[in-house]
Amino acid sequence: MTPSPSAFAPGDLLLLVDVQVDFCPGGALPIENGDQVVPVLNGWIQAAVETKVPIYASRDWHPTGHISFAESGGQWPVHCLQDTPGAAFHPALQLPTEAVVVTKGNRFDQDQNSAFDQTGLAFWLKKKGIKRLFVGGLAQDVCVLATVLDALKEGFAVNLLVDGTRPVTEEGGRVALAKMAKAGAQVMGG
Repeated sequence: MTPSPSAFAPGDLLLLVDVQVDFCPGGALPIENGDQVVPVLNGWIQAAVETKVPIYASRDWHPTGHISFAESGGQWPVHCLQDTPGAAFHPALQLPTEAVVVTKGNRFDQDQNSAFDQTGLAFWLKKKGIKRLFVGGLAQDVCVLATVLDALKEGFAVNLLVDGTRPVTEEGGRVALAKMAKAGAQVMGG
């Protein structure tokens, strides 16, 4: 779906999930074609900027030895270590300076896949009068899934930008899309 400023309305927000170097080809935990979300999301960023819709971007921001890492008994290789190049947003992602960064995955005792998991994000967005989220990013079947499901539980309407997401696995993507649609997300594109 080609983004258009007319897609947005007052009370909307664009939420980009973990569009980080380590989740793109060449990164520590690459998602196949993960970098292909960048031009799609840049189009949505431009439309959001034109209509003054707020833009938030979540990031994994893991400490050394994080519980999600295989070396610590978790399921993932070391990725998105704090202050490393792999934890940076993809260099082609055109995040404006006023974009708000939501940091997650920095707890020592648990992983935080959702941008809403103990970040205070739901409280903050409700305080700001946000009603509907447009969500894209990586990975469709992990952090995007968790973020969308939590957003819906918190009472936000969600439009999933399917072309602006990629899954870890094709099957995982199919399952995730079905779960998000069943929970009430509007699936756009794809």
